[in-house]
Amino acid sequence: MPTDAGPIDPGPIARIRKITVFGGNGFLGRRIVERLLERGLQVRIASRSAAAGKTTSAAAGKLSAIRADVRDAASVAAAVAGAEGVVNAVGLYVERGAATFQAIHVEGAAKVATACGREGVARLVHLSGLGADAQARSAYVRCRGEGEAAVRAAFPRVSVFRPSVMFAADDAFLTTLLSLVRRLPAIPLFGSGDKRLQPVFAGDVAEAAAQVLTLGEAGENAPAPLYALGGPQIYSYRQILELVMDHAGRRPRLIPVPFAVWDALAFAAGALPAPPLTEGQVALMKQDNIAPPDLPGLESLGIRPTAISGVLTREL
Repeated sequence: MPTDAGPIDPGPIARIRKITVFGGNGFLGRRIVERLLERGLQVRIASRSAAAGKTTSAAAGKLSAIRADVRDAASVAAAVAGAEGVVNAVGLYVERGAATFQAIHVEGAAKVATACGREGVARLVHLSGLGADAQARSAYVRCRGEGEAAVRAAFPRVSVFRPSVMFAADDAFLTTLLSLVRRLPAIPLFGSGDKRLQPVFAGDVAEAAAQVLTLGEAGENAPAPLYALGGPQIYSYRQILELVMDHAGRRPRLIPVPFAVWDALAFAAGALPAPPLTEGQVALMKQDNIAPPDLPGLESLGIRPTAISGVLTREL
């Protein structure tokens, strides 16, 4: 029985057969769902749309959906009920009305973790990001950090994922840069373009989530409390643009733009329905976004990181 200190260890991880994925229809969430279905697990997508999407015939009967909003404790509890594993892949990049960073990344994340504790869930994977910092001036970055702390307080066994900027053929990073390179004669840099990034393939992050949720079924070690997930190479922002230009066969001019200008542009763009630039993006570009070498990453899970060049070739 659970004690005042929290639920007792649920026992053998081999009992994990049903997993709820909050945000399972999103960019990363749907990839996590695919990886879990490939392992023959029962998967429940928890999202505000309650749509399960298309599945292969092999996954027929293993995928379901439930309407849930991380801001609503009752719907979160219903989505978690009966699951042995949970993933919170809900993310918010632009605040709109009641959908604030505080409500989603802190309070909502805490509701998911609390429900996991009450339901005796064995494993929880919480998606955060490199650079998350509860002391940051940026509301987006700060709430990511505060959310991690809130989740750990409610569910100490959580595995927090901090991926670098994620790329894939349908992302908002690589495809945006490709579009800019193809269309514009000049491209503005964030500052001088010297801040370093370690882009990680979204499919690798999804595989890592599936690995952590199923570790232990064959006697492996328990998952780590924190993973920093980066790709195989570290680039400056300028180098990434140059790589994209090489693949696109175009060489637009690169123009340094002070961060004060980017801050003003992000503030102005915030009034748009779908802003092309957010204050959180600018804040993250002001610092290096690379995985600390002292934290476990993809390699610790036996995953060979995918190079960005391969995805660029397929996209082009």
